[in-house]
Amino acid sequence: MADGRPGQAGMPTPAVTVDSRDLLQGQKTVAIAHNGCIYRLQATRQGKLILTK
Repeated sequence: MADGRPGQAGMPTPAVTVDSRDLLQGQKTVAIAHNGCIYRLQATRQGKLILTK
């Protein structure tokens, strides 16, 4: 898992990739709690994602 520390040859480690299907679990919208706030991640009909606070 990426920890933000530089990797080999001083290059940053790649970010962890999470598939949107894993987050949405078949739903169009999912709530995400972050630093005491709730955000909404929504999949559009055009296949784009919208993140709102």
